[in-house]
Amino acid sequence: MAAYYDSPSESSPTTRMTESNIVELIRRAAPTLKRGGARVAQTVLADPAFVTQASLAELSAKAEVSEPTVLRFCAGLGCSGFSQFKMRIATSLALGAPMAHSQIHPTDDTATVARKIFDHTITSLDWTRRHLDIAAITSAVELLFKARRIEFYGFGASGIVAQDAQQKFPLFGVPCVVHQDSHQQLISASMLTPTDAVVAISNTGSTRSLIENVRVARERGAKIVVITGSDSPITRYADVSIIAETLENTNVYTPTTSRIAALVIVDILSTAVSVLRGDSHQQEVGTMKRRLAEARSTGVI
Repeated sequence: MAAYYDSPSESSPTTRMTESNIVELIRRAAPTLKRGGARVAQTVLADPAFVTQASLAELSAKAEVSEPTVLRFCAGLGCSGFSQFKMRIATSLALGAPMAHSQIHPTDDTATVARKIFDHTITSLDWTRRHLDIAAITSAVELLFKARRIEFYGFGASGIVAQDAQQKFPLFGVPCVVHQDSHQQLISASMLTPTDAVVAISNTGSTRSLIENVRVARERGAKIVVITGSDSPITRYADVSIIAETLENTNVYTPTTSRIAALVIVDILSTAVSVLRGDSHQQEVGTMKRRLAEARSTGVI
């Protein structure tokens, strides 16, 4: 008789992500399931809201499997029982549109693609917000407030975030520079002092040259803030690590949710530092913004 599974594989990295959106976990694990487990997964993904109200008997009947099969499925997802499974489904729904419903299909029309991408982005950003370490944000703000100079490092999409951060130098209130070239980062890192700070931005946190440049900056005594998508290798050299975890879906398109999440983190840091600088700084920023508004509205070239 062919082997089959009633729950996601115990060795799968997906099933170890017990803190993640459980609907997303089921969607990722579904292709690996067979027989009973697959029936339960299909039933849950088709109508997660039903599961939050159903009894064990009702779910097993709808999936056309035995109650022990449902319980094994729940256990395979790290749940202590059916009640906890239902609770985690409800939590996933509270995050927003289920990730299983945001996957782009070749048959989707433009309106559907637009809706799915918006739903996915909103849900993922809410996930980031719920898992954000506010203590790390507070520590980063205090560190950047004390810095005499801030340098932003990033490559590719993270380099775009670094550029945006540099443009917020009026809020940070100190000279800010961005470096997107590895050699320029190394030169910069080699010249830093203990009064300087580096904000390194990398969703993967595993780019070798960026990690090396951050290490050099740390050796020079500069304070290091890292914005990354997970507890990645670059965090080893950080004074403060800000984990901006997102729910990425790269099956068909390249999402921008990780970049948007990092941009939001930069907004939080720059605004909080500006608030710490007090009323006189706020007045200077306000004057700058009024002058910009006047330049845009008067037609002066």
